[in-house]
Amino acid sequence: MSRERLPNRRPNETLEFDRDGVRIILTIGYRPDGEVGEIFLNADRSDSMLDVLMSDAAIICSIALQYGVSLRQIAHAIKRDRFGIASSPIGAAIDRISSPEVL
Repeated sequence: MSRERLPNRRPNETLEFDRDGVRIILTIGYRPDGEVGEIFLNADRSDSMLDVLMSDAAIICSIALQYGVSLRQIAHAIKRDRFGIASSPIGAAIDRISSPEVL
């Protein structure tokens, strides 16, 4: 399987949400067909360990998306609590992206 390269210019949207007292900035980049092709995450405390970990997780998720892993597969694979709520900021972001009523 090969990686799908995204165009240099592509539609995107940015939104913010709170998770466990941290303001998170989420940017979603779209493929030409309208599907999610990449995500970027940043915490309100720039260059903090949480910011770095969220950014790295988003990069890994973006690479998986570009290799054909679906957002649904990623959402299914992430760690969740006993109520089914995503345990991490990347999980919360993926759930927001994969639930159209949230955007």
